[in-house]
Amino acid sequence: MTANGQQRYYHNPRREMLRFVPDAAQRILDVGCFSGAFGEELKKSRAVEVWGVDPDAVAAAQARRVLDRVLCGYFDAQLDLPDAHFDAIVMNDVLEHMIDPWAALELAARKLRPGGKVVVSLPNLRQIDNLLHILFDKDFRYELNGIRDSTHLRFFTRKSAIRLLEECGLEVEHVEGICEQWWTRSIWRRIAFRVFARQLTETKYVQFALVAGIRPAN
Repeated sequence: MTANGQQRYYHNPRREMLRFVPDAAQRILDVGCFSGAFGEELKKSRAVEVWGVDPDAVAAAQARRVLDRVLCGYFDAQLDLPDAHFDAIVMNDVLEHMIDPWAALELAARKLRPGGKVVVSLPNLRQIDNLLHILFDKDFRYELNGIRDSTHLRFFTRKSAIRLLEECGLEVEHVEGICEQWWTRSIWRRIAFRVFARQLTETKYVQFALVAGIRPAN
């Protein structure tokens, strides 16, 4: 919410994340579902059951119109969610807003059925424009949305995002940069990305998408 009480986020289907939800997933939980746009988009193309969780009562009420079941509350152990129930648990732009994302991921692991997957998107602190802002502006100016969203409590790079999931007993199976944003008319910047392609690859992306399963017991 903004200072005047208006919603900061909008009905966004996050289509770029749809392909990371396993095709075989039949029962899906969308954590931080807001108005249910992502689950609604999933249900347009697949015969799936989508549950949602969101702490915003107004958003949860909207989500109930398009999802199969929606719980209003924070994603914690007090929430009435069955264990070992979901084929996939989606956390789009959620973990960076949490005080304890480790606890949330450990809870998600308990709610997954055997073979289930956690699907996560996280902002990339090392995106090139953000790095240049820090380097040349000598600042970290919070904004209404984006990487430096003022409601973000945690910040991640590709490496630390993987480590976060692994520390919660998950095995990362796929990582991919999404929302590519680096090209400008600057010839020097384009030359730099050509000459130092390997070193700068991760800086092209605003976010990373990760898919993880439960790490097998030794």
